[in-house]
Amino acid sequence: MSNAALSVVELLLTAHVYNEERSLDENDLPPRYRRVFYSDGEVKRPVSVTNATARAAASTDHPWDAISGLMFTERDEFSGSISLADTAMAVEWYAENADAERVHTNPVLAYAYGADGSFDVDAFADVDYESAREANRPIQADRVWIDSLLDEYFDSDDEDEEDMLDLVDIRAPEEIDMTLDDLVLTQEQEDEIQKIVKAIEHRDYLARIGLREIGKLLFVGPPGTGKTSTARGLAHSLDLPFVEVKLSMITSQYLGETAKNVEKTFEVAKRLSPCILFMDEFDFVAKTRGGDEHAAIKRAVNTLLKSIDDMSLIDDDVLLIGATNHPDDLDSAAWRRFDEIVNFPKPDRGMRSDILRLITHAMDIDEFEPDAIADITEGLTGSDLRLVMREAVLSALTEERTTLTQQDLVDAVEEFEERDNLKNLDMMDGDGDALIAGGTPGATDGGHDHDHDDHAHDHGDDD
Repeated sequence: MSNAALSVVELLLTAHVYNEERSLDENDLPPRYRRVFYSDGEVKRPVSVTNATARAAASTDHPWDAISGLMFTERDEFSGSISLADTAMAVEWYAENADAERVHTNPVLAYAYGADGSFDVDAFADVDYESAREANRPIQADRVWIDSLLDEYFDSDDEDEEDMLDLVDIRAPEEIDMTLDDLVLTQEQEDEIQKIVKAIEHRDYLARIGLREIGKLLFVGPPGTGKTSTARGLAHSLDLPFVEVKLSMITSQYLGETAKNVEKTFEVAKRLSPCILFMDEFDFVAKTRGGDEHAAIKRAVNTLLKSIDDMSLIDDDVLLIGATNHPDDLDSAAWRRFDEIVNFPKPDRGMRSDILRLITHAMDIDEFEPDAIADITEGLTGSDLRLVMREAVLSALTEERTTLTQQDLVDAVEEFEERDNLKNLDMMDGDGDALIAGGTPGATDGGHDHDHDDHAHDHGDDD
């Protein structure tokens, strides 16, 4: 028995049960199956298995070849569909070749093999359908589901609406390659995140007792301390779509459409609910309210504040997270929109050491002493530390080495600090990027005031 045959038979059994048991829905199907059966905003019954769908869902290059020797399978040469000629034999065969852990990842089969299911075998009697369904990623987290809703909501022939989508970054949880376990967080950050996780789990209870002013967080701290990484990690861990918008972009790209763009951003979040709406550069609100900006932008900011007031985790299933590098710029009107403030300070010595261990977990370093590197990197953020490690790796590669030394890391720290000092001196001289661009090829800006989108597993590779 090959793994390919087991995968294809599992797909065939799943399709058969899903077609027969109308009490099951899309959230019972494993995501790898939903992806191939999804059409026009839903998974329509009956689902049919073909060589093409089996190739994608079972990750098998030649599905029919993998199972053609099994007596209980058949193929329709005209339509190309693959099916079970004898379901009872397939049920027995799968029970003999699969294990309970595999069945637990497929709620449809957990249901069929369970006590109340239609498969009359005892092989997986201990597999609980409800826990299998709970562990299965919901359809709202699938990219195909997100795209179908966006296609339905936005007119692809309307250039303004297409431009609007360019201002909002929407990610499915499967597209976020970090979890909260990949981040080094303070105890305060972990406690606040745990509170919001519990609030999401008990939304019905909170609604019943009338506690609706919850689910609006403000992340504050310097660039590179993990604000964006934490928000994304939370989306991945909770299987929630992640809607990200930078306020300075959405209120400046198309001046006459700013208020409309703000409204559409919140409407997109509500359409994709449950989801996380992450609003970066929230200090832009305060700057706009206190300055002489165009009236259209001021209207957009007022629309933004009203939209925040109207948004609710309990009623709308949207967790709102704002982020700012400049909390001192926020006025009381901005602060009171949030029920929780989460501080993201620069990491202390212990956190820097933990971050270094995370960053280097896949690296080969002779006599690595992360505590010693933490001692000489005071003031650096998680983003900065990743840049230091990148410099060390690239320097070693120029010497044809893939094994690093402790001295490589020390030298990289010194190089980073020299570049950072040059950047700061250049900014004070008012000469823009001239010195960096011309005098130090390949120099970076040390992770300050820009977004690293390489998803580092550390304290924070971006804002």
